[in-house]
Amino acid sequence: MKIPPYLQPGDTVAIVCPAGFMPAERAKACIQTLKKWGYKVVKGKTLGGKSKNYFSGTDEERLQDLQQFIDDPNIDAILCGRGGYGTTRILDGIDWKAFKKNPKWIIGFSDITVLHGYMHEQLGIASIHGPMAGAFNHGNGEDRFTFSLKDTMEGKPVQYISTAHPLNRNGKVKAPVVGGNLCLMAHSIGSNAEYKTDGKILFIEDVGEQLYNIDRMMLQLKRAGKLKKLKGLIVGGFSDNKDTDRPFGKTAYEIIAEAVKEYRYPLCFGFPISHERENVAIAIGQQYTLDINSDMAVLF
Repeated sequence: MKIPPYLQPGDTVAIVCPAGFMPAERAKACIQTLKKWGYKVVKGKTLGGKSKNYFSGTDEERLQDLQQFIDDPNIDAILCGRGGYGTTRILDGIDWKAFKKNPKWIIGFSDITVLHGYMHEQLGIASIHGPMAGAFNHGNGEDRFTFSLKDTMEGKPVQYISTAHPLNRNGKVKAPVVGGNLCLMAHSIGSNAEYKTDGKILFIEDVGEQLYNIDRMMLQLKRAGKLKKLKGLIVGGFSDNKDTDRPFGKTAYEIIAEAVKEYRYPLCFGFPISHERENVAIAIGQQYTLDINSDMAVLF
């Protein structure tokens, strides 16, 4: 796995929106914080653009905005403003020739999962699943979650801890970490953004899903062989779940536990990777140690 150069003060971060629309004012705290950290910031045309619909611009506009920063040797990292939906619509139009010669960090989560999957499998280049521009609107723009992004971008050691959960399975493993949004991973199966998960620590999270659909997506991953040969499984936040009039009968965590009950690898729930404020940065493809015991789960 090729690791892009870690950031240093004076480096330049570009902010783009390859999927859903984001008002420019929503990125102000992010821009201020990045500058406080010593980075230069460049805004893409899709941030607060003139779009009148869901997307931050037409497919062509979003592709062009992302492409210019991929190609620009003066840009050291690309931070996605938000996710939503739309990255898959432009993924196959991206020209990666310059990027392969001059890789840089691409950062985001949710819909950006398809970029992470493509980069991991097709390019062999690491990326960062972590807070996007909107995350900096909490407090003064700096908390342990945005600081986790700073540390990961700069190549500093990280350690993430979550409390014990009754559905956890204890164990300690070291392996490359891959993952992201469950919906996008299920969506990517059969495509060029599909993760190969054998021998990996996988993490999953999601938001706003019907419980029966979580069950369906977990079965899709299982039937596609994505869960059988893992080294470990990290389950993050599954927030704002929805249920049918006749209850599905299980919580999101119970659904996931059932899907992997026959496997013996370490498993933890409630890890701070989510669509909520609790969302730490993970360098996709890099080696981490996952240590789960009766008191806590630790990733470092």
